[in-house]
Amino acid sequence: MKKENKVAFYTLGCKLNFSETSTIARNFVSEGFERVEFDEMADIYVINTCSVTENADKRFKSIVKNALKKNEDAFLIAVGCYAQLKPEELANVDGVDLVLGATEKFNVTSYINDLTKNDTGKIHSCEISDADFYVGSYSIGDRTRAFLKVQDGCDYKCTYCTIPLARGISRSDTLQNVLDNAKEISSKGIKEIVLTGVNIGDYGKGEFGNKKHEHTFLELVKELDKVDGIHRLRISSIEPNLLKDETIDFVSKSSSFVPHFHIPLQSGSDELLKKMKRRYLSNTYTNRVSKIKELMPNACIGVDVIVGFPGETEALFLETYNYLTHLDISYLHVFTYSERPNTEAVAMSGIVPKNIRAKRSKMLRGLSAKKRRAFYESQLGNTLTVLFESENKEGFIHGFTENYVKVKTPWNPNLVNTLHTICLTEIDEDGLVRFQFAASKVAI
Repeated sequence: MKKENKVAFYTLGCKLNFSETSTIARNFVSEGFERVEFDEMADIYVINTCSVTENADKRFKSIVKNALKKNEDAFLIAVGCYAQLKPEELANVDGVDLVLGATEKFNVTSYINDLTKNDTGKIHSCEISDADFYVGSYSIGDRTRAFLKVQDGCDYKCTYCTIPLARGISRSDTLQNVLDNAKEISSKGIKEIVLTGVNIGDYGKGEFGNKKHEHTFLELVKELDKVDGIHRLRISSIEPNLLKDETIDFVSKSSSFVPHFHIPLQSGSDELLKKMKRRYLSNTYTNRVSKIKELMPNACIGVDVIVGFPGETEALFLETYNYLTHLDISYLHVFTYSERPNTEAVAMSGIVPKNIRAKRSKMLRGLSAKKRRAFYESQLGNTLTVLFESENKEGFIHGFTENYVKVKTPWNPNLVNTLHTICLTEIDEDGLVRFQFAASKVAI
């Protein structure tokens, strides 16, 4: 095997997967491999899989086919959550040569002795109980913002979720290592860092290999706020029961943390929340939203919600729909429930027909569009700061304000990865916001 072989990567799923793919890619490059884009000719294709939904499972096969169209002799490697949960299933997909589980994926180069195609994929996986150590990760070079992994695994027992089976127990990076990674990211000229993990509000558990908390999420936030050179820090998905008032209060006063929260709800029905074994009821969620809006009226709040969970009657769905209608939130991420093997929910009664799931999903997506539009309209006339992305999309450059309003302006390469003060002026036909540069525009 020649070390100058070309390698390409494809990531399915969450921000955490993106951070880990980037780390795996850097390991390849450090050993002499050349990284190329996934739609280019490569000798090795690495696919980081997801198993949150059935759709992510199905996409894997089409991605494999697309890679083999580029190079039918390419060596294909599957890593990630689906590779841990269903290694045999992936190994039997035509063209897959190697499947690595939760503890092996960061050592992928050591499993490549040669690039000879295998008749059936070789499997190197572990018992998930062995995934009890932490590997730090962050994405860099792929996007304007970086995803910084601070925590992995989950000790929750939500009845629909396979993540604990795929990633193991809750464990955290050391505080010092998180700060060192943040400083390294900042030194590369990246303006925004997004904190990510499976259950980041649980940060501190397992920091030094034990189950107790050495630090709290609030302590992490406070220390990151002190790091020089970081212009923006954004908190990704955080459980409502772990988003404490003290954290919300600190973010409201921070110069680095932005007023944007993404808080999973899953259902507005307390009856379903109990069946899901979530660790809160709707009143807790309402209080979190109220606290955020009290301290940060212009904050953006995103919500995860599941439709079609077993036992979700029309009345219970409408309870969720009406709850969200009256809640001061900004957008929804809607997930259609899909049966996951080895979960409690898969054996529950009250299965919702798939056509009903699709109908309810469409209703919530429509509500999300209305919520986002209303939030954007509430921001018109405000002076905010935008960070521009690096992609030219049909002659336009896009960016996000600190409170996650997506804006657009004609393409100008000089704007890439720069921060500017702008005044939001109007919403265009695409639902994006146009703006004027403020008189005191600032580029960094």
